[in-house]
Amino acid sequence: MASSSDVTSSADNTPENPVSGSVSAGSAESTGSETAGGPARRGRVRARRAAVMAVPATLVAGALAVLTAEGALGVQFAISGMPFTVTATELNGTGFEQFGGLDEMAPGSPNAGDTGGQVLVVTSAIKNATLTKLCQSVDLGGTNLLITAGSGAEKVSASDLTTDSTELSGDAAFNNIEIGNDASTLTKAGVKGPIGVFSQQADTVRIANLRQTNYATTAGVFKLPGLKLRFSSTGC
Repeated sequence: MASSSDVTSSADNTPENPVSGSVSAGSAESTGSETAGGPARRGRVRARRAAVMAVPATLVAGALAVLTAEGALGVQFAISGMPFTVTATELNGTGFEQFGGLDEMAPGSPNAGDTGGQVLVVTSAIKNATLTKLCQSVDLGGTNLLITAGSGAEKVSASDLTTDSTELSGDAAFNNIEIGNDASTLTKAGVKGPIGVFSQQADTVRIANLRQTNYATTAGVFKLPGLKLRFSSTGC
């Protein structure tokens, strides 16, 4: 299962500063997050979760390439390259961090297109999160794989949640937000990014009418009460 207003944070060519490209409709704050990239062997290293925000995409990709060559970043898995949609009527989280990144597909992936198998993303990390009426759909070409959960009294819950998104929208509010942190100094979600990378963090986050286009999601624990998985002619 992959996770979890008007925000639009797009990274088709470059991850935007979440403040300017992410949140609106009365929520002038932004989002921020990521999981720490640990040292890894050259052959296994994948550039991920470390991009300087609000700079040209060429500079972002260049910085990530340097970090990769130095063995500074390691990806948890190669993405399929198939985006999926996630919606929720409400997300509430404690311990929030965010910064840009670069996800990579497996070598020879048929979904690589002309991107070289790379996708620029904005990674958000939340230490503990709850989501109401979660919906996730993947367009399989003519049909959708649809997953729903948390529509009853019990909400979906997750710990150590991260999402890699190219679009994010909703009505957002943050408590004690810090914008412009060095990613290596983040403390709110228990993860740290590479030194010198722009990031943001906040004590809490609330996003109503959440909608995301994601390429990857990870969580330490993900609980989905009332889970339903099915094929559908429509997505979320």
